[in-house]
Amino acid sequence: MKIQLFGADAGELRTEIGKHPSFTLVEENPDVIICYGGDGTLLSAERTWPGVPKAPIRNSRRGNRCMAHPHAEVIARLAAGTLARTEYLKIACAVRHTDRAEPAFRLIAMNEINVHMGRINSAVRFLLWLDDEPFHNGQEILGDGLVVSTPFGSTAYFCHITRGVFHAGIGVAFQNTAEHVNHVVVPENVRVRVVITRGPATLAYDNSSEYFPIREGHELVLCKHAEPAVILTWQPMTHPSDEF
Repeated sequence: MKIQLFGADAGELRTEIGKHPSFTLVEENPDVIICYGGDGTLLSAERTWPGVPKAPIRNSRRGNRCMAHPHAEVIARLAAGTLARTEYLKIACAVRHTDRAEPAFRLIAMNEINVHMGRINSAVRFLLWLDDEPFHNGQEILGDGLVVSTPFGSTAYFCHITRGVFHAGIGVAFQNTAEHVNHVVVPENVRVRVVITRGPATLAYDNSSEYFPIREGHELVLCKHAEPAVILTWQPMTHPSDEF
């Protein structure tokens, strides 16, 4: 099995990896990525090697999505093939300006897509559709922005906003709206469409250091990505929002 290590201190695992003859450490085309760190390490690895199975081992005070068991035990289970394979929904987001046919760029997120006002003292306005149905009676929503989340990511910003998590589908949470707007969780095959009617706003995703300016007239189309993230966990997960 070709293993690639990822994380600031991942080199500490080389000795343990060397105890298993079935493992070969590689720098490209791995079969499995061992992520050694916290939740951010796992998200970064998924962006770099999308779809390649990840075995996340906690090396951080915080890491709800990383196995807290001793790393030697996790590596032994990986060698024995007894870690559980779990697939997690990801969100695809295409961004275009409404006066253009083709998207300006596309993003894929394991946690969430986050749209936030671009100026601290100026709210963002937007319209939202679920499939072709106008949301909020077709009224413009005014506030700090919105978060579109997977069940995996529902324990992050979505939970901070709503004080709740969900186990299936796609969640949409609204940040500091001028009037009450209910958060919503829709089936995973529903397409979420957002049109910015007044900016500026900033688009971010997961823990990426990349930020994208968006303005009036930009349209975001968000839907289930065709390929899931594959995570190897200590035991089968009951819900995708569960801690490892």
